[in-house]
Formats: sequence, structure tokens, C-alpha cells
Amino acid sequence: MRNTIAFPSLLAFCVVASAGISGCDRAPRDAAAKPAADAAAPLASAKPDVVGTNVDASINPGDDFFTYANGTWLKNNPIPASEASWGIGKIVREDLYTNLRKISEQAAAQKDAPAGSDEQKIGDFWSTATDEGLADHAGLAPLKDQLAQIDAVKDVPSALDAGFALQPLGIDAFFDVGVFQDEKASDVMAVHVGQGGLGLPERDYYFNTEEGVAKARAAYVVHLHNMFKLLGADEAAASASATQVMAFETALAKVSRKLEDLRDPQKNYNKMAPGELTQKYTPSIAWTDRLSGWKLPAPYIIVGQPEFFGGLQALLTQTPVPVLRDYLRVHLVDAYAEFLGKDIDAENFDFYGRVLSGQKEQRPRWKRALDAENRAIGMILGRIFVKEYFPEGSKQRYNTLVEAIRTAYGERIDRLDWMSAATKAKAREKLASVTKKVGYPDKWKDYSALVVGRNSYAENVMNARRWLFNDRVAKFGKPVDRSEWEMTPQTYNAYYNPSNNEIVLPAAQFSIPGFKDADVDDAIVYGYAAASTIGHEITHGFDDEGRQFDAAGNLTDWWTKEDAEKFQQRADVMAKQFDAYEPLPGLHINGKAGLGENIADFGGLLIGLDAFKKTEQYKKGEKIAGYTPLQRFFLGYALSWIFEEQEAKLRQQLLSDVHSPAKWRVNGPLSNMPDFYEAFDVKPGQPMYRAEADRVRIW
Repeated sequence: MRNTIAFPSLLAFCVVASAGISGCDRAPRDAAAKPAADAAAPLASAKPDVVGTNVDASINPGDDFFTYANGTWLKNNPIPASEASWGIGKIVREDLYTNLRKISEQAAAQKDAPAGSDEQKIGDFWSTATDEGLADHAGLAPLKDQLAQIDAVKDVPSALDAGFALQPLGIDAFFDVGVFQDEKASDVMAVHVGQGGLGLPERDYYFNTEEGVAKARAAYVVHLHNMFKLLGADEAAASASATQVMAFETALAKVSRKLEDLRDPQKNYNKMAPGELTQKYTPSIAWTDRLSGWKLPAPYIIVGQPEFFGGLQALLTQTPVPVLRDYLRVHLVDAYAEFLGKDIDAENFDFYGRVLSGQKEQRPRWKRALDAENRAIGMILGRIFVKEYFPEGSKQRYNTLVEAIRTAYGERIDRLDWMSAATKAKAREKLASVTKKVGYPDKWKDYSALVVGRNSYAENVMNARRWLFNDRVAKFGKPVDRSEWEMTPQTYNAYYNPSNNEIVLPAAQFSIPGFKDADVDDAIVYGYAAASTIGHEITHGFDDEGRQFDAAGNLTDWWTKEDAEKFQQRADVMAKQFDAYEPLPGLHINGKAGLGENIADFGGLLIGLDAFKKTEQYKKGEKIAGYTPLQRFFLGYALSWIFEEQEAKLRQQLLSDVHSPAKWRVNGPLSNMPDFYEAFDVKPGQPMYRAEADRVRIW
């Protein structure tokens, strides 16, 4: 989600379904490398065990726990040709597709659905999205007004007119803009602007010399060339346009901050009057007037990266107008390609799907239609989804689990030997104030102003994006609605929002494919849900970014200077550990960029385990399927990270995502936990073992 980069303190996502996964194909070990005795292959049982059937007993858990815990599943479930990655989140998604498709088809079949009703909007969106012939017949017609405005660009002001007109349509032409809570005054909605406008996933794609990145960069120029030809340019003109747009974007990337530099909420918070932004950085952009055009009479703007706007100003004045036109044109069409005719859709997929993500073929149209429907009107679908598929009993179980994690975290804070009493008191206050949202919203969003019809797929998507932009803008000047959700209930994911000091846990996040919630033992639930999701998200409130926000969600320093220094010293140990991991030759994990996520994984495991140790299952110590309760807890955590991805997708994640690949989200934090060593008899000399002095100790 781009806004989480341009405005880095907005949300901290667990990102399960889209998390990067590293492939771990391993040859069977020799007889000398055996798993710990208690970690042997599971005992025979009438029903397959939720974790035991995934275990690859040929791998020693002290060598590579991720592959030990998940190896058999990964061997038996290769990545489908239509997917960039595959794992437990994708299996959950497949179940969701079945349910959501049923809802959509039933709505589409209703001939007498009242205009403006949920059923009418779902039915009409689904009908246009699945009608490939309709999209082919429409061609570029749904974009004719926008393309005409771009064609009329004759100078920098008219290029900016066109760029600003594209922002409400979900296109970050030149930069990103949005209305969010003021990080330092969380009860106020403020205008934010930040770097953006790139066609490749992240600025380092324009400069990194690794072979795979270099090939992707060259392929992007070919893609631009092909798109310009599809837009009517001849061979020579298309080639020139592609080269010039690539040069413009490369210059834009050069003045953009690196991924790790976007994670400092203080440095990415630069408050100034609109006139000051114009005067100091962008004389070509009269921000007061531009914002007034969107009915945003903002007294100030929060600028994420001021130097980016200075660089943008120079580029706008130096770049020939035809290049600006080409840049705007190709960004518009790429943003809507999957909703247009098959030729443009296929070209877009060939680069963004095949080259950047490693997919070998397009996913079925109906699945892509459901993805678009979820993005456009997901909360409308969600209202029906939870009514039919999320029982109240499940919501109660996970509400209770959140409180168990909160209690465990508070006790862990009290036991810290490096934190002062003053900071502990503030940390306790913040922890007590964390709001939990579980399952689905108590108040549903009002979509009455959104118009969905049967004219074209692209028009419906455009209407939905414009509605979302207007919905954001309408919040300006009004009290902050802290009851809102940023994810739909049918999303396999979760997030922490520092401005609200809240964790949000959608209904789908707790699903384990093939098992009813009531049939899963506590060890698995505490590893799979309490540690990897609930504990993870709560820990985000105390990671290297989240700790800078107070109980009320304001960016303010509530730590003593000494405690802040001690925290940073301990966090640096984790950053260096992850810097050393090299999932692809020449491409390491960025330990600084991923520090918040890796701290959250580690903290989630610690407090999830503390909470689990209070359960009857742990106290009884009885084995299930041959595994002790402690082993099952760690296997449950690994279960949440069963993922594997194509090499291209892994490369994209390493360069553009703050989340580490799944293998290292398991092996990394576990290598710092004595309880893990005890559970699986991990010994010095094994890859998972770290000397006590080298282990991370934060929470």
C-alpha cells in the first residue's frame, strides 16, 4: 500500500496474505542429522493433525525450523502457475473466493434489486467485471476524458492540472497526497503529501545492480514501449517515449528517500503552511489554490519528504512537455489496464505479473474480479460475509485472547531490567489504552453516494476510487472517527494504527484451512493467532516507530533519554541479525527497513508464549500427535508463515517491502528464544543457535 510508504506512520500491517516467502527446497539430511527425540514424526491418528502433517522430519529443527515445520506442506503444494506465491493465506483466500463468488453471483442474478442497494451494487460490479467482451468493446473509451486532458497539456501548469485530476482516480502522478490524522495531533485530520509517482515498485529498482533487478529495469522500458504502441504510437515514437519516461522516473527516484529512511516518523513529519511549501520547494504548484480545488482549506500541510518536492520542481521545469504528457498517459493506462480490453490487460500482466512477480499465467478473470470488487466495495461485501460466515462465538474467543495477550505484555514490561520505572508507567498506560477491533466493524460505512452501474468495468472502478478519495477529503475539518476500519472483515491480514493506538483483527485472519476454530487446541491458537497476529500487532505499538507515539496516538517522546538509548542499542542487535540474511545471492534483508516488523514478530512470540504458559494445556504438558504443548506452540507459529514465492516476487519484496520473507520471520526471532532451544533440543553449532550474548533482548 503506497500510502504506508509516503506517510510511514499511518499503519503497521501484519501482511500475511501478501507477505514475501522464501523457497526452501532442501535435500534430505543424512542419518547423523536427526530431529530432537520429542520432535519425531507425529503419531498415527484418526484425523490428520493441524501441524503434524506439515512437518518434514528429515530436517533438523535446530538447522532450519521453518523447513522442518512446513517442508512437507511446501513439497506437496507447489506454487500454481497463475500465482506469484502460495501458502496458508492463499488457501484461506481460496475459501473466501468461494463464499464471495456465491454472494456476488446471487446479487447479479437479482433482477429487481432496488437501485442503490447493496445487492444492486455488488451485482452490477460483478457483472461488468466478469464480462471480458464488454471491456474489449469499450476499449479506451472509459478513459477518454482523462486522455483528452492529457493530450491538451501544453506547459507545466496544464501538466499539473492533469496530474492533480488523476489523484482522485487512485493515480499518484508526480507525488502522493491524502487526508489522514495529524501524527502529532491525532484528533485532527490533516493533509499529507509525500514522494511517489514511480512505475516500478520502489526507488531502488532504478539503481540496484543485482542481475535480476537490472533485467526487470530493462523489461520496464520494453513494457513502456509496448504500452505506447497500444496507445497508437509508431515504433520510433514508442521507443523514444519509453526511454524518456524511464529517464524522468529515474530522476524522480533519485530525489526519493530510501525505504529505511521512510520509517523515521519524526524526519518524515514536516509541518508547513501551503504557501511555504510553494515558496520554498515548488513555485510551480500553488498549493493553497490546488487544495481549495478539492475543498481542502488547509492551514498547514504535513510534508513527508521536502527535498523530494524540491527535486520535483526542478524536474518539472527541465522536462520537455511531451515527456510529461507521455508520463501521465502511461501512468493512467497502467493504473486501469486490468479493467480495460484484453490487449492492454495482457501487456500490463506481462510486466507486473510475469516479470516483477514471477507468475507464469494470468489468474482466472473471476478471481481478479473479486479482488477488484473487494478493493472497491469490500465493506459492502463484508456486511453480508460476516452475517453468513463469522459466528459470534469466534469473535468472543479472540476478544478474550487479546486480553490474555495484553495481560502477558504488561507483566513482561514489569519484569524488564533495563527500563526505568518512569518509562514503564507510561508503557503500561499506553498498553491499557490499546483499542481492540475484532472480526468486523460495529458501525458499517455508508456507501450511498457511490454509483455502480453496468456501463463498464473501468467506470465502476473509477467511481469507487473517486468515492474513496472524496470520502477521505470529507473527513477534513471534522472530528476523527476512531471507529472506522481500514480493512474489510474478509481480509486475511491485520494492522496496528499508531494514531488510534489500536489493533484491528479482521474475521478472516483467524482461519486455518480445513479446521473448525473449536477443533484447534490452544497451543496452536496461541502460536498461530496470539503470537503471530495479536501479539505482533500490539508489539507494533512499542517497536522502533510505534514507541514514539503515546497512549493517545500522538507522536511525542515519552521515554527517558537513557531508556531510549538502551532500546536503540537492543534494537540494533536485531537489525544486524537480519542484515546478515541473504535470501537471494547479492540481495540481503534490509534489517533497518524491516526492524519494526521483526521486533513485532519477536515481541509477539514472547508475549504469546507467556500467555500460553497460563493455559491448562501447557500446565498439563500432554502430547498431541507426538508433540509437547511447547513444541505445538512453535509449530503453530510456523503454520502462520507457510508461504513460498517465485524468485521475482521474492526479489520485489526484498527491495520494496518492510516485511522479511516468511522463512526468516520464523527462523529469525526463534533463534533468540531459549524456550525454543529447550523445546527442540537446539545445540551450539547448529544454524538456529545463537550464543547467549548475541541474542536480542528487548521486550
